[in-house]
Amino acid sequence: MPTFACGKKPHKADMNTDNIIITVGRQFGSGGRELGRRLAAAFGFSYYDRELLHEAARQMGVSADLFESHDEKAPSFFSGLFPTSFGYGSMTGYGATGIGKSEAIYEMQTEVIRTIAQKESAVIVGRTADYALRNFPRCVNIFVSAPEDACVRRIMERGEFASEAEARTACRKHNKLRASYYNFYTDKTWGAAESYDICLDSSHLSMDDMVDIIKLYVGRRFGV
Repeated sequence: MPTFACGKKPHKADMNTDNIIITVGRQFGSGGRELGRRLAAAFGFSYYDRELLHEAARQMGVSADLFESHDEKAPSFFSGLFPTSFGYGSMTGYGATGIGKSEAIYEMQTEVIRTIAQKESAVIVGRTADYALRNFPRCVNIFVSAPEDACVRRIMERGEFASEAEARTACRKHNKLRASYYNFYTDKTWGAAESYDICLDSSHLSMDDMVDIIKLYVGRRFGV
């Protein structure tokens, strides 16, 4: 895992221990995003997905399109460098240290995740939120998966692709990208049971059933 000169890791004593954060890792087409939204509604928490990218872009004063193009993708060897003329070098040190684009975006996104955990209870989907909050005392990490055929059916039901073959190709591509991203930036393995508190197969349970299981776990663990 790369080391960031500007990456400040919060100490447990500095964090608001009243908030609860639920992170959701997911295979493409497994329904993880929908589960995240339902959990946020069930608990009355805020929900964050791509909103993280927009907030990070706003803080850095750059286009959200730049963040979109690097979303959940491990950096390539020849990732470009942010020019110091972006004007945020004095705030974070990115320009001064010459960290590549992907790494700088990742670090800013991580800072946004930690800021969210400080200010409110929330459900955060993807973006290695579980690793960013590994020192946060009230964090529940979930991974949602399903057999490929079930994921393809769900994707087709959403109407995102014209054919099953396209949906299957997209499923494999996105899962490969997400695994590479997660494994690059963390010292854990994407999708491995030991990396999470709860692993669920969405092909066996309804969304309501999965929400109930997670609510029971959170209630037993934190007494809420």
